[in-house]
Amino acid sequence: MVRGRGEIGVSQIADLAGVSASTVSKVIHGRAGVGTETRQRIERLIRDHGFQKHENSETVPIVEVVFQALDSLWALQIIRGVEQAVRPHGLAVTLTEMRGSHTPESTWARQMLARRPRGVIAVSAEFSEAQLAQLASRSIPLVALDPTGEPAHPIPSVGATNWNGGLVATRHLLELGHRRIAMVSGPDELLCCRARLDGYRAALDAAGVTQAPELVRAAPLYFEGGRDAAAALLAVPDRPTAVFTANDLQALGVYNAARAAGLRIPQDLSVVGFDDLAFTQWSDPPLTTVHQPMMRMGATAAEFLLELAAGRELGEDRFEVPTKLVVRGSTGPPDGTAG
Repeated sequence: MVRGRGEIGVSQIADLAGVSASTVSKVIHGRAGVGTETRQRIERLIRDHGFQKHENSETVPIVEVVFQALDSLWALQIIRGVEQAVRPHGLAVTLTEMRGSHTPESTWARQMLARRPRGVIAVSAEFSEAQLAQLASRSIPLVALDPTGEPAHPIPSVGATNWNGGLVATRHLLELGHRRIAMVSGPDELLCCRARLDGYRAALDAAGVTQAPELVRAAPLYFEGGRDAAAALLAVPDRPTAVFTANDLQALGVYNAARAAGLRIPQDLSVVGFDDLAFTQWSDPPLTTVHQPMMRMGATAAEFLLELAAGRELGEDRFEVPTKLVVRGSTGPPDGTAG
């Protein structure tokens, strides 16, 4: 048996918690039948004493990836990246969808502990303190991918250079001659959306262009969000000549709103997206967008997880994968300035 600090075992944990050894075993293996308060007390003791499970209770060769939602090509690219990284190590990938919530349901941790994955990758997800404690008490490593907010200090995270992506996208429009540049941002609680918006603002500031509050709209990261926000932006008295969106689905919504208003892209309105999903090169016109390398992000998160599962320390706890602007047919000079 592999023991942690102080050579403590199940019976000692049971004595300290005032419960039976079988109750401690249920908590260790994620089984039901233990009250919340008792479970939390045992988990705290397990964590504080550095208890390790018996060797015959080793983790199963799977990596669990937890998504807020699985309804996008963005998620598929991440899954491919994770799978490519873990497959050579004989590991499989399992998926959990939180059905739009940012935090897994309370039953998730118990079910996950019963599965005993080698590690967990949380994609745009937040875990409660209790869930984090459950992972830590079983020595199941956690890596945050594209975290919704600043991850807790001990949690390694992988993201993209969102601020720089917003900067170069807006700078591209400024260099084309645009000055009335709108931004369709995403939900403010998402760290990536705040960073892209800050990059947009920084580019305007650096160019000496006054930021117009009426040209910024927050919207859901879906087609309908971009469409509705763009309809409002195009209705202002001095409408924008260009729109930068927080993701590609919003950009397609901007296309729809522009055509409904009788505007041509890019002659009357330039549009820049973010992500560079596969469909962007087939849109009409092909979309100028910021490429976010989701497969590489997934692979990097998986590589971090493998290092942690092997008991090795990471060289860095925060890693940002570079983004880059991909210029296509949806951007051009403001109407009347070309030629």
